[in-house]
Amino acid sequence: MNWGAILAPYAQVVEELKVKLKGIRSQFEYDSRHSPIEFIVGRVKPIPSILEKAESKQIPLENIEKHIQDIAGVRVVCQFVDDIYTIVDMLRTRKDLKIIEEKDYIARKKESGYRSYHMIIEYPVETIAGIKIVLAEIQIRTLAMNFWATNEHSLNYKYKGSIPTEIEKRLQRAAEAAFKLDEEMSKIMHEVQEAQRIFHRK
Repeated sequence: MNWGAILAPYAQVVEELKVKLKGIRSQFEYDSRHSPIEFIVGRVKPIPSILEKAESKQIPLENIEKHIQDIAGVRVVCQFVDDIYTIVDMLRTRKDLKIIEEKDYIARKKESGYRSYHMIIEYPVETIAGIKIVLAEIQIRTLAMNFWATNEHSLNYKYKGSIPTEIEKRLQRAAEAAFKLDEEMSKIMHEVQEAQRIFHRK
């Protein structure tokens, strides 16, 4: 398989989405308004991870572009839970992408304690052979959710998906603590935003 040719459009999707999302962030800042976007990261799934997922889900390699939805992934990190839904609403109105699936793991957290908002989109990429429709995943989460999920991901990698029970329990407690932090910060959100506006004006 020519992985370079297969993954090139996915890399293009990631870069274009990052530019567009950073553009949204800048527009809020130019208007001296609270930006719902704190920062954006993106990646193309490494080839070993694609092969591992294809094997575990029994997806033939010729079908990975149809059935693996997160080869291109962009993560949008926010300060507040409300910001997540602001971004979701903004993405729903865009004409340059098509949302085909949404998963709200904030309203319905995973058993592990994982919270995040996932969108699967179809994104048209201009290639030398014409327009190619590429699947991509956008994850939207708070700083607290991101801190938790990053550590959980590392532990899953270390223990090959079988995290010891005691550590798993601690992770669940940490997930609840992270959510409690988000709840408390939401209660003083307007105070924080006003303080940030004053700081930026200075």
